Amino acid sequence: MLQDNPLLAQLKKQIQETLPKKEGNIKATDRGFGFLELDNGKDSVFIPPNYMKNVMHGDRVIAVIRTEKEREVAEPQELVEQSITRFIGRVKLIRDRLNVVPDHPQLKDAIKARAAKGVNPETLKDGDWVVANLNNHPLAEGNNGKNKNFTCVISEKITDSNDKIAPWWVTLARHNLPNAEPAPQESWSMLDEGLERQDLTHLPFITIDGESTKDMDDALYTEAKEDGSFDITIAIADPTSYIQVDSDMDKEARERGFTIYLPGRNIPMLPRELSDELCSLMEDEKRPAICCRVNVDKDGVISEDITFFAAWIQSQGRLSYDNISDLLENGSCEGFAPSDVIRQQIDALHAFANARSDWRANNAVVFPDRPDYRFELSEDNDVLAIHTDPRRTANRMVEEAMITANICAGRVLREKFGLGVFNTHAGFNLEKIDTAMEFLTQAEAPFEKEALATLEGFSALRRWLNTQETTYLDNRLRKFQAYSEVGNTPAPHYAMGLDVYATWTSPIRKYGDMINHRLLKAVITGNEPSQKPDDTVGEEIAAHRRFHRMAERDVADWLYVRLLSNAVKDETVFTAEIFDINRAGMRVRLLENGAAAFIPAPLIVDNKERIECSGELGVINIDKVREYQLGDSFEVKLTEVRAATRQLVARPVQQFPAPKVEAPKEEQKADAKA
Repeated sequence: MLQDNPLLAQLKKQIQETLPKKEGNIKATDRGFGFLELDNGKDSVFIPPNYMKNVMHGDRVIAVIRTEKEREVAEPQELVEQSITRFIGRVKLIRDRLNVVPDHPQLKDAIKARAAKGVNPETLKDGDWVVANLNNHPLAEGNNGKNKNFTCVISEKITDSNDKIAPWWVTLARHNLPNAEPAPQESWSMLDEGLERQDLTHLPFITIDGESTKDMDDALYTEAKEDGSFDITIAIADPTSYIQVDSDMDKEARERGFTIYLPGRNIPMLPRELSDELCSLMEDEKRPAICCRVNVDKDGVISEDITFFAAWIQSQGRLSYDNISDLLENGSCEGFAPSDVIRQQIDALHAFANARSDWRANNAVVFPDRPDYRFELSEDNDVLAIHTDPRRTANRMVEEAMITANICAGRVLREKFGLGVFNTHAGFNLEKIDTAMEFLTQAEAPFEKEALATLEGFSALRRWLNTQETTYLDNRLRKFQAYSEVGNTPAPHYAMGLDVYATWTSPIRKYGDMINHRLLKAVITGNEPSQKPDDTVGEEIAAHRRFHRMAERDVADWLYVRLLSNAVKDETVFTAEIFDINRAGMRVRLLENGAAAFIPAPLIVDNKERIECSGELGVINIDKVREYQLGDSFEVKLTEVRAATRQLVARPVQQFPAPKVEAPKEEQKADAKA
């Protein structure tokens, strides 16, 4: 056959060697064709459907560039980096043979599959969720054209196709996260750490949490002084008093990194008998704690006289955010009447929080409050509703106490050891600060480039942005900021406007806080720390945090699709806020429930010549007029709810009719005569 002719193959190879080659990433489309996206971010080359069969969306390849039918096309030939190896998918039986369809918006073709050892293929049914590993890529090195098909191996069955808990199990498997709490131990005993604990069980500490919270890790005691200042004692649960460094439990906590919080359920970092019982600062229960005591003056300034110590405490008030907020905002709360002692604590903490909040608003950075969105689920995991929980007075009271505690820890660890687990933020990305200055200059912002590189200058800019009429400039400038980081050496946190920040207030939920607890215990005892943060801990914590956030978003997207399945038919109108713009359209958040939706450019205006979407500027122009920009709010309706990919597509309620075109003057004269 002709394709097997070695002379023709050699000739084809010689011709291809003379053709130009370009490297880029594969972008697939719904119609079977794709594009080679070049590294400059602007140019792309068309890939016909027959060439797309050898690549996947996201692959990085080297392609030969040629002209076919008067059009420049790319033929991928060398695989530089494949986009997926391990993936989540659904079983598809084709002529009773196993295939897997990847659970990915741009990967829709079934991949031939076989079951790994230990996976019974007889138990796999159409639609079942599985973990698979790609074991053959047509362009992989060493393939030499022997196998021009993608193939995979099913390594694990996640759950059945009709399991209502699939959003949680599938998401956890996708991000390689545990789906259960750590195994319990038969018994727990406190370690001999050489700590002398002060007995503070007589003091009226209070906890303020959500109604359903069980892992209560902070309790507060506040004294309002005659000079208007405050002595506040922040007591934090002490799980490291039960967990030895490098023990199996400690290693597992480090591997998990955080408690996983997903809509409707959480998976604790520590066994529940620790997180929800032995360490939880429950009302009327004596508990070990690490405490920070500090004086804050009437203007909200934290003194340098900071004391950390170990103690026994006993909460005298298990209070809830809503009850305290109702009491302070409305003057009373139905069904809640605190004793005089507890009311005194509430009022003192409230006054302290106001002083600190005012100080931060004038000297650091305070971000505008945004609501939290909470899913209400039935017992069989159907979505009943989404509740919007605003940031209320009690939330801010606890927040100010925790920020104060973390500032204190940062100062002490910086002074004593010069190391710890620090949260840092470097302000503007130095490579993008010139572009940021262009936006600021156009907005006539009163800032110089040199000042923005300093903590004080950056903080002043953030405060100035909070005073602007729109959030456009604020949203745009965020594109040029550095990412928040976690490191083992002290550095400023520009985004908070603070010179140092080290969290230790959630050791039940964060492994980094456990490390800082052990360092603070060394401060208390004067001994060498039992654990110091190594060079990899920051990267580990950042990776854990990223995966957890993606998992939370993925489950939420799944539940939003369930909840909004009838919104298209019902033509429900939502208020949306733009949070991203790219050349294909804009992404918005529905303010009623927090769902994210995409509005493609053709659903804004059906004539592509009339619309220009600029991700660089964060604006959308129609007929050369700016109609949308980052931060704008407007009404939308959903046009599609894509259950398979958990995506929402919307369109603006406002339409933009085609502009009227004036008739030629001759026609105008004829019309006038008529």
